[in-house]
Amino acid sequence: MDTIRPIALPNKSFSDPYLARDYVAEIYDRNTQFIRDAVRDLSDGKQPKGRIRATYPMAKVRSTSFQKVDSHLPYGFLHSPGIYQTTISEPELFKYYLTAQFAQLLKNHDCEIEVGESDTPIPVHFALDPTTTLDGDAINALGIPLRDIFDVPDLAHTDDEIANGTFIPPKGGPYPLAAFTAPRVDYSLHRLSHYTATKPEHFQNFVLFTNYSFYIEEFCRLAHKWMEEGHPDYHAFVEPGNVVTHNVNSDEVSTGEKPPREPQMPAYHLKAKHGSGITMVNIGVGPSNAKTITDHIAVLRPHAWIMLGHCAGLRNSQDLGDYVLAHAYVREDHVLDADLPISVPIPALAEVQVALEQAVGEVTQLSGSDKKRIMRTGTVATFDNRNWELRDQNEIAQRLSQSRAIALDMESATIAANGFRFRVPYGTLLCVSDKPLHGELKLPGMASDFYRTQVSKHLEIGILAMEILRQQPAHSIHSRKLRSFAETAFQ
Repeated sequence: MDTIRPIALPNKSFSDPYLARDYVAEIYDRNTQFIRDAVRDLSDGKQPKGRIRATYPMAKVRSTSFQKVDSHLPYGFLHSPGIYQTTISEPELFKYYLTAQFAQLLKNHDCEIEVGESDTPIPVHFALDPTTTLDGDAINALGIPLRDIFDVPDLAHTDDEIANGTFIPPKGGPYPLAAFTAPRVDYSLHRLSHYTATKPEHFQNFVLFTNYSFYIEEFCRLAHKWMEEGHPDYHAFVEPGNVVTHNVNSDEVSTGEKPPREPQMPAYHLKAKHGSGITMVNIGVGPSNAKTITDHIAVLRPHAWIMLGHCAGLRNSQDLGDYVLAHAYVREDHVLDADLPISVPIPALAEVQVALEQAVGEVTQLSGSDKKRIMRTGTVATFDNRNWELRDQNEIAQRLSQSRAIALDMESATIAANGFRFRVPYGTLLCVSDKPLHGELKLPGMASDFYRTQVSKHLEIGILAMEILRQQPAHSIHSRKLRSFAETAFQ
């Protein structure tokens, strides 16, 4: 069967980041439309006379020098002479990100950005909008499998070898320019829509995770209040179903419809200029969910994510309602063992730690020893067994004591480890909700009182920490601790 392609577009070189980004968009829009037109024709009963294929756009940079750039930069430099390239998807969604990455490379190196068509086919699934509904009956009536006509997702292009540091490029390149290939990005964008019931375009660069719905309820209450009051920073609030509530000072009309059922991991977005707002996701319980959602949000290249949750306090000196600021993690979640060896330490990131500690002080109006009385910094252990209390207490207590752990939960180490793996700055601020090793379990009345008094403060601290981080330039948030030996140039 012959392959039917759009007319080839030439490679072009640019010294202007905006022009480079625009040409990426031109190629992507033209090639995805080519596939969509073929799908529409097929649903109209028009069988193509060959196999339909269009490819992703590609950006390429050549380095000819070992010259070092400013050593404090966490990204934006080419580590050695050679060719660096990446495929790109959804350039409209990533327009600010792409422009910033191209500009940083042009600033740091005497080079041009070469843009053209790659050899990587665009799968038909990813050329269509996730909400597109096809006339399945008409296509089935033709009796031709879709993959006989169109390219479908190939897992060889959607793995995490680059991010994991296991990809070994040939000497001289091509080296990866970005941590994720275009098919890997597309895979996650489609999964995000499925899991969160919101479009990827609504996600913001500062992400809060929680596993309790009452945190989400408080977040929604605050967001609607701010929209009604005309908050100066946030211009819209988006809920599952892409239900958009605009700032009262906006002329835009609210849109969207609540989904008939709640998604698995609903997401809520306080939107600000250029994606500088705050997204909050209810990830549910357990490390599997924590890994799943961070695997997908990572392709959006956020500036920070923080876990706000509850934990078991492991020290008798702790009280219910005390805060735990994680500065180390014991990883017994096991979901990342194949991607990130358990021997790899997950360091605390000073920028995030300082922001969280500052936020605790401002919200509680405490400082010095008074603040230390309600917030302890230490190691958090993350288990994958919710009923760990039912096992041999002596064995577990001994291991926790040896690790110097002060709290235990089921998500924090997973979120931190995936932040480390994907170069997304991370942090954890937990609230002690029970002390099972000391016989202090929540009773129904105690739980209600505890949650009433602590949730709003805890959430306020998380939001304030993100706002503190937002005031910093991106290159200062993205710690060099997260960069590997031969690092990708894109953030």
